[in-house]
Amino acid sequence: MSTALEPAVEPPAASADVFGVRCYAGTLDSAVGCVVDRVMSHLGGYAVLCNVHVLMTAQEQLDVHAAVDDAWQVFPDGAPVAWMQRRLGAATAERVGGPDLMLGVLDQGRNRQLRHVFLGSTDATLECLTERIQEQLRGVEIVGTLAPPFDDERQWSDEAIAQVRAWQPDIIWLALGAPKQEIWMQKHAAAVAPALVIGVGAAFDFHAETKSRAPRWMQRAGLEWLFRLASEPRRLAGRYASTNSKFLIGVVAELVTRRATVTTPPGPPGPPGSSS
Repeated sequence: MSTALEPAVEPPAASADVFGVRCYAGTLDSAVGCVVDRVMSHLGGYAVLCNVHVLMTAQEQLDVHAAVDDAWQVFPDGAPVAWMQRRLGAATAERVGGPDLMLGVLDQGRNRQLRHVFLGSTDATLECLTERIQEQLRGVEIVGTLAPPFDDERQWSDEAIAQVRAWQPDIIWLALGAPKQEIWMQKHAAAVAPALVIGVGAAFDFHAETKSRAPRWMQRAGLEWLFRLASEPRRLAGRYASTNSKFLIGVVAELVTRRATVTTPPGPPGPPGSSS
């Protein structure tokens, strides 16, 4: 692990609640810097990339909500989440996509000699991912990759943790898919500290080029979800129909409630001397 002396205290980051989940409210560049600062503080912990699926699952499943609440940082990995933050007053909130955050931290981490581990996905994807990243970012330190079988809990806990610790990483990039990766991080992040764990879902597939990512114009327009739906309709149609509709209902309810609170006139004043 990196051993440069750095202050162990980091300034609080701007954030804003969305449906009871506290999300980072800043730019992608500032999020990258925030992650690097956290790594250099050697405080460990884990970060959640919160898209609509994670956000709405957390509303219904207490274990997922607890895992999100316990994270060091929750980044709005979804244009609708960042949009809602801005609607609620966080003008600086931008989408912090998992693939973009990952690439930015890998890039900046080269100057700090940060050590990275890729955990999850498949051996074939990890091989492609490592090759692509090393071609794109010369000098990046990838010290280990591991894809234990999904159906073997022991290999996902004791054996995986022992192997990861032996590599002495600064950052563990985790790709199990949501909400499995959030629950895993809450349970095991302390065991791999002081490394920081970041759950990035499909980012491995995108950077390995085993799956296509939406064109930039669709990302900027907040339509990446539509591209993914068109690419994997059987896997994602049910999820998007459920979580997106619940998100829209929640947005309407939240904005109507806030508007009513703002526009409701104050009641008549009490009798003289009644105020405390």
